[in-house]
Amino acid sequence: MGQWMETNRAVVLPAQCDHLGHMNVRYYAHIFDDASFHAWASIGITFEDMYAQDAVTVVAHTATDFIQEVKAGGLVKVESAFVKLGTKSTTYRQRLINAETGILHARQKVVEVFFDLKTRESVAMPEKFRKIIAQALVEDADR
Repeated sequence: MGQWMETNRAVVLPAQCDHLGHMNVRYYAHIFDDASFHAWASIGITFEDMYAQDAVTVVAHTATDFIQEVKAGGLVKVESAFVKLGTKSTTYRQRLINAETGILHARQKVVEVFFDLKTRESVAMPEKFRKIIAQALVEDADR
């Protein structure tokens, strides 16, 4: 069984904050997106591996819950966990946490689909990746 993995750390800069004084939505997306690349590497699937299999991943769906605002100077980290395995897709969850206090600021659900760059269509997940993701799945997905 897999586990939650730390996949990103960031400092919230004043330029990332909006007129309300907290980090703007676009920067949550940026931090979560950077973490998603590291999530794959953290379970042992590199983009070089994906290209070699002619099956990269593309984001098909994201949903973010904003829980507690983050202000300039906030030290945040992202933890990611794979939670569902499909035929052509996988789902993972991410959570943005204050690195100093442990406060949960946001959580995100992401569905990525395996995609053939030549045909520009979804494809079945390569068996090699299916086995790796299956071993990485966690049960406590809603934490």
